[in-house]
Amino acid sequence: MRTITLYRPIGIKELELIIDAGWKKFPPRLSWQPIFYPVLNQKYAEEIASQWNTTDDFSGFCGIVTAFELNFEHYSKYTVQNVGGVIHEELWIPAEELDLFNNNIAGTISVKKVFFGSNFILPEQQIVAQELLKFKENAV
Repeated sequence: MRTITLYRPIGIKELELIIDAGWKKFPPRLSWQPIFYPVLNQKYAEEIASQWNTTDDFSGFCGIVTAFELNFEHYSKYTVQNVGGVIHEELWIPAEELDLFNNNIAGTISVKKVFFGSNFILPEQQIVAQELLKFKENAV
């Protein structure tokens, strides 16, 4: 099966839900989130995680870059959306299609990089804290 690597910047709560799902799927969208948008390159994911998530209370003042492989046939059903500069490319997955999208993830979701904001507090959930601490030692 041919796959493509995609990236998703997330916060702490979304990481908790991904871990709870065995690292195999992204959680359902909230009522105010009509689309799920993975991005096409790690640099853009890092930009979002470092500039937006680290200043956002809802993200736990923590930006986490995840990566995963998606079945290329499923990927090709969506149009790449450019939302700014040359690196700002996303897929827009309607919230109601997220289960099907998740079913086309090959393997598991992994954490590639973590950014910590000045208001970051280590979460109490031990497995999440352990995952973040792997990256905290290397944070500047």
